[in-house]
Amino acid sequence: MQVDDPSASEYLRRNQAAASFRQLATGKFVQAETNADGNLLALRYLDNNGNQIFIEKRVGDFKTSIHPPLLEQRLLMRTGEISSTLFAATDAIGLPESTANQLAEIFGSNIDFHRDLRKGDKFSVVYEMDYNNGEPVRTGRIRAAEFVNQGKSYRVVYFKTDNSHGDYYTPDGKSIRKAFLRSPLEFSRISSGFSLSRFHPVLNTLRAHKGVDYAAALGTKVKVTADGTVSFVGKQGGYGNVVIVEHQSRHTTVYGHLSRFASGLRRGQRVGQGDIIGFVGMTGLATGPHLHYEFMVNAQHRDPLRAALPDAAPLDNTQKLAFKKLPQPDRPLGRVARY
Repeated sequence: MQVDDPSASEYLRRNQAAASFRQLATGKFVQAETNADGNLLALRYLDNNGNQIFIEKRVGDFKTSIHPPLLEQRLLMRTGEISSTLFAATDAIGLPESTANQLAEIFGSNIDFHRDLRKGDKFSVVYEMDYNNGEPVRTGRIRAAEFVNQGKSYRVVYFKTDNSHGDYYTPDGKSIRKAFLRSPLEFSRISSGFSLSRFHPVLNTLRAHKGVDYAAALGTKVKVTADGTVSFVGKQGGYGNVVIVEHQSRHTTVYGHLSRFASGLRRGQRVGQGDIIGFVGMTGLATGPHLHYEFMVNAQHRDPLRAALPDAAPLDNTQKLAFKKLPQPDRPLGRVARY
C-alpha cells in the first residue's frame, strides 16, 4: 500500500496490541491512511472475530482501539444441483459449510441423504449473512428453502413459535421435521443393512442383523435421532461402547461401536434431536470404524431405513394464525441477493 514508515512497521511487528494484524486470514481487507510522505496515519481492518480494529498515530506513538462489529444483516439466495453429493453441490455454489449443514438437518427427516439423492436433484436456499463494512463476517439462519428430490418438492420457511423458539414449517403450516431423523450421521455410506440373516464378519456365522451399519471415519460425530432420555451409556458385549436412548415411551434407539461418548453424557440425561452423543469407533465386534444403529418400537426391531416415522408436533391454533401472516409464496420475501 506504499506505506514507508519504519515506526509503523516496528509497531505492527512487535506490539502486543497489534497482534490481530499479524494473525489476519488470507483474503481480509486492510485500509491505510497516509500522508504525502508515505507515513502511516491510520490503519483499519476487521480481525478474524469480526471486530473493527483502528490503529491510529498519536503524539509520538501508535494506539490500537477495538470496536464491536457494526453488523448489517442481508438475505442471500443460492441455488444448486446435485451431480454427486450434497456437499459437492453446496461447495460448487459457494454455500457456507454451516448453511449446508443446516440444509441437511432441515430436510434430513424427509430425505435420506445416504440413499435418496439423485443426479439432477435441485435445491434453493435463502439464508442470513452478517456484514461488517461490506465484508461478510458471520453466517446466520436459513430463512426459507426448497429441495426437489426425485421430482418431489419439499419447501420450508422459518417461523418463531415464541420469543425464544422457532422451527421450519411447510407453506401450509405443517412441521417439516419428523420426530426422528432418518440417520444419526450427516454423511456416510451404508455398509450393512437390516437383515434377518447376515454372515457376521467376526463370528463367521449367519445371524440376524437388526440394525444398519454406517461406515464413517473414526471420530465422526454421532447424533441422537430424536428427543429422549439416555437409558444406558457404557460397554455392552459385541456393541462395545454403546448409547441407548428411550423416546416417547415406546421407541428406543441404539448407537454401537463408539470410540468414545460425548463429554458428560450419563444415564437419565435428557437429549434433544441432533445432539452429539458420541463418536464413530470400532469397539466391540467390529472389523473397521462404523456406527451400528438400531430402531425399536415397543421393543420390536424395525428397519431404520424403512420404518414409518412419527411427525413432530404441529402448530397450535394461535401459532397458525400468526403463521398465516407470513409472506406467501407469490409475494416477495424481501430484499434478497441472488447468486
